[in-house]
Amino acid sequence: MIQTSDKKQIAALYIRVSTDMQIDLSPDAQKRELLNYAKEHHYMVKEEFIFMEEQGISGKRAEKRPAFQNMIALAKTKPKPFDVVLVWKFSRFARNQDESTFYKGILRKKCNIDVISISEPIVEGMFGRLIELIIEWNDEYYSYNLANEVTRGMTERAMRGGYQAKPPLGYVMTEPGKAPSIVPAQAEIIKLIFYLYVHEQMSLFQIAQHLNQAGFKTNHNNSFEKRSIAYIIQNPTYIGKIRWNRTENETHRIKDESEWIVADGQHEAIIEPSLFYAAQERYKKECHTVNARPSVTYKHWLSGLLKCSNCGRSLSACSRINKHPNLSKLHWNFQCYGYTKGKCLVSHSISDTKLEHAVLQSLQTVLYNHIVNYCRSHGSKEFYPDRPLLLDTQLDKLRVREQRIKDAYIHGIDSLEEYKRNKQLILEEKEHLLTTIPSSESSIQATVDAVPASIYLNHSFFYEEALGFAKKNELLKRMVRHIIFQKKTGSLEIYYYLPSKNNLL
Repeated sequence: MIQTSDKKQIAALYIRVSTDMQIDLSPDAQKRELLNYAKEHHYMVKEEFIFMEEQGISGKRAEKRPAFQNMIALAKTKPKPFDVVLVWKFSRFARNQDESTFYKGILRKKCNIDVISISEPIVEGMFGRLIELIIEWNDEYYSYNLANEVTRGMTERAMRGGYQAKPPLGYVMTEPGKAPSIVPAQAEIIKLIFYLYVHEQMSLFQIAQHLNQAGFKTNHNNSFEKRSIAYIIQNPTYIGKIRWNRTENETHRIKDESEWIVADGQHEAIIEPSLFYAAQERYKKECHTVNARPSVTYKHWLSGLLKCSNCGRSLSACSRINKHPNLSKLHWNFQCYGYTKGKCLVSHSISDTKLEHAVLQSLQTVLYNHIVNYCRSHGSKEFYPDRPLLLDTQLDKLRVREQRIKDAYIHGIDSLEEYKRNKQLILEEKEHLLTTIPSSESSIQATVDAVPASIYLNHSFFYEEALGFAKKNELLKRMVRHIIFQKKTGSLEIYYYLPSKNNLL
């Protein structure tokens, strides 16, 4: 758009350099070209309206570009601070067509601010808009194709045992692309972790506590957590292999194991294969619920499994004083956590004596009758193998849109009313999609041919007083997903895990 009026319009400059290896103008070169264009076309540029990203910022996601967000937020103020945004190329503005259309719409329709690419002149009218759309499609295709080419090259390198990531705790990369070397002090920590997990049968939580109390630190000089111990336990790097393509870059969601690339590396192993595979065997047998509370922090071996039939919240344990002089054993009462906070209207108070008797009797019933309520579970909430790919893609898009409108509100681009309206539209669309998607979990009552070995092996331990409540809780979690207490009938609904060919049902 070329000015025709005598009054000088104010221009903002947006400058960004790509993360890829394409031939691109440096930030200073872009700024120089943009200022020359502004001068030739009689635009006035104020220093505070020059928005420059730090070098190497991707154009795929607007929320990761602070200068861009500042520019959009400022553009929405009244009166408008500038009349046009100048960019070197439209790809500098965004490489994601959805975001490009979204933010250009905000600037052009809501703020009456144009966006101009000084190296890609566009004619006025609908034909010009069509050309601009074609440029946007081409930019997004270039980005997508480049990502595929990079992934293909990295895959080939990984399959040959090449190194292309920072090594885990216990190793250091002395030369780029070369095999990492062992750090002796850190290697001793790794050996200790595997020893405590396999031979001492300590939980991930207990190992993390043990290491933190001893003053050990992670690769990033942080304290150990359950997830960092789990990552070490499962990492084949420690037996001389390399692993690549385990997680998605943007979401960090763990991919299906069939997509991983595990190959022989050229570095020295820290852990013997027999010890490593013994750790894998234990880890796979145990149920690892996301964000689950460690068993050692519970007051009773049934804690964390009991659920209220009215509101679905957990039943928490509180000690009760036994007034009988000859009974010294500590007893517990369970009550719905929501009820204690006034959020649930139905009391679910029950003594541990009744609960223990009912749970143990249920285990006996499963053993002798082979009739069981079990849950068909497919892992984390983010992974639904039975969900059609098309619907999965649609839900991913909704999540992106939801995050985008949230960011727009946080950065002052949208008002609270606009945010609420957009949020409601997304919720309605999501509800419509979910009505067509099969549940990832289903409760089933069936007669099973073979009772899970975990019930045969572990049920007798619950009668032993010497076995601590934490160990009992861990054993029960291997067999039971949750227990619903039906207050009206005074009964328990116990949902078990059953093994399938590949995973737990």
